[in-house]
Amino acid sequence: MELLYDTVESEIGKIILVSDGTALCALDFEGYEARMNKFLKARYGEYNFKDSPDANGFGTRLKAYLAGDFASLDTIPVNIGGTPFQQQVWQTLRSIPPGQYYTYGQLAAKVGRPTAYRAVGMTNSLNPVAIVLPCHRVLGANLSLTGYAGGLERKRWLLRHEGVKI
Repeated sequence: MELLYDTVESEIGKIILVSDGTALCALDFEGYEARMNKFLKARYGEYNFKDSPDANGFGTRLKAYLAGDFASLDTIPVNIGGTPFQQQVWQTLRSIPPGQYYTYGQLAAKVGRPTAYRAVGMTNSLNPVAIVLPCHRVLGANLSLTGYAGGLERKRWLLRHEGVKI
């Protein structure tokens, strides 16, 4: 399996984008490659990367988001794998508008599992395409910044970037 590899420089560090040629299948931060590769290996088995600057225009769209065009990521196709529950949670993240947030409990209720807020939190931590599926828009019950696999400083930056007062 050949996966297309690109990077985007940003205020929150280098962002890695991986595409299967049609859809985005991974987005992570430099320094988290081991985590990303573990997820990709579980999904694809053996694979190799082919450097592909701006594959499918995903890098350009991410740069537009980072410049303030929050709608630029809305239609990026994703190939996320996961269980049906994980897919449901990850896709539901796209219903949270920029500048707004849900608590883990609200997200659990939105997917029809109101008592599954811990499972929702665990699923968020496994999100293979952060930012595009905006898990940073989910906060703890007391509106605390909890549980962002890319680090809480990045979560804080992304929320502030979108206009959330923290």
